[in-house]
Amino acid sequence: MSAEFEGVTVEGSFDEKFSSTVHQFASHIARGLDIGASLALTVNGEIVIDVWGGSLDEAGEKPWQQDTIINVYSSTKTVSFLCALVAADRGLIDFDAPVADYWPEFGINGKEDVLVWHIMNHAAGLSGLDRAVSLPEMCDWKLMTTMLANQTPWWEPGSANGYHAMTQGFLIGEVIRRVTGQSIGAFLREEIAGPLDADFYIGVPDAEFPRIANLIPAPDGLPEAEPGTIAGRTFASPAPKAEDSWTDVWRRAEIPAANGHGNARSLVRLQTPLACGGKAFGVDLLSEKTARSVMQERISGMDLVLGAPLTFGLGFGLSRDPIRLSPNNNACYWGGWGGSSVLIDQDAGLAMSFVMNKMQPGTLGDARSMNLSRQVYRDLA
Repeated sequence: MSAEFEGVTVEGSFDEKFSSTVHQFASHIARGLDIGASLALTVNGEIVIDVWGGSLDEAGEKPWQQDTIINVYSSTKTVSFLCALVAADRGLIDFDAPVADYWPEFGINGKEDVLVWHIMNHAAGLSGLDRAVSLPEMCDWKLMTTMLANQTPWWEPGSANGYHAMTQGFLIGEVIRRVTGQSIGAFLREEIAGPLDADFYIGVPDAEFPRIANLIPAPDGLPEAEPGTIAGRTFASPAPKAEDSWTDVWRRAEIPAANGHGNARSLVRLQTPLACGGKAFGVDLLSEKTARSVMQERISGMDLVLGAPLTFGLGFGLSRDPIRLSPNNNACYWGGWGGSSVLIDQDAGLAMSFVMNKMQPGTLGDARSMNLSRQVYRDLA
């Protein structure tokens, strides 16, 4: 079906209860805040919004399609968290155990006591690399994990959170590889995305390349930070450019903090089990206990990299003042460079995602997803 709002045709389906949210989505395109985008929402495991609209190009000649996928940057982290949660639920990982229990080579140079929850929550002191790396090096799994295993933390692990923008995925992914014998991309496809019918990839097969839309970079790029500071060193290496996401080497690689490819529908299908006690779409993915564990506060404080006050559960940011995306306490979120976002609310049984091609400044979502989430709660009332 299709509907028109403010001269913008929105394709897909939605419950009329949420027509104001879909109107808000269309208004972003009408006002030029978006070029092409998708939006999805489940409530109590039911898909109530699955829409897309706009175009793949600034000229408006190629429409966004139902099966369009795109790089979602750090919204990928929410999928890496899910992989770790599934592994933990199966008894393969203990979040309170040292990383070196699973990855022995990691336990050197001051990292002997780095715990698995530290790498889940940006508290390992490894937010960047000691030297610059090229794009091909960034896409080299063995090189990146070896460098991280040999590096000394930049601050005492567990003492503070500092956004591990690019490195977090390699850390989580290597633990996954050690305990499952599979890359995180393969584990995702076989154990999670496949059963949930979620069209999402960490490491895209070449056959899917024709469906990938290019991100449209924001003029400002990544945040500027003072050289030599923890923030400056973090964004200096690895230092991806938005244009890197257009390349085949980036798309084929597994960079589990930043290069997941999907759309709003696939992200919502992946995260709905966390909103619904571990079960969704006929799949028993997690125990309710493990699903609930993401809402238990692990660390909080002024982030050493982002310079913002953040509270973390297990992996996910928790909805807390001053970054409150939900009126409910058992809600968590994360977003990606340029604007993509994921919101999970266990009190409301809600999972929401927004994915777009027009990047705006900012690393953790932006006003577009904030506006949409606020409207969702108004529609729910």
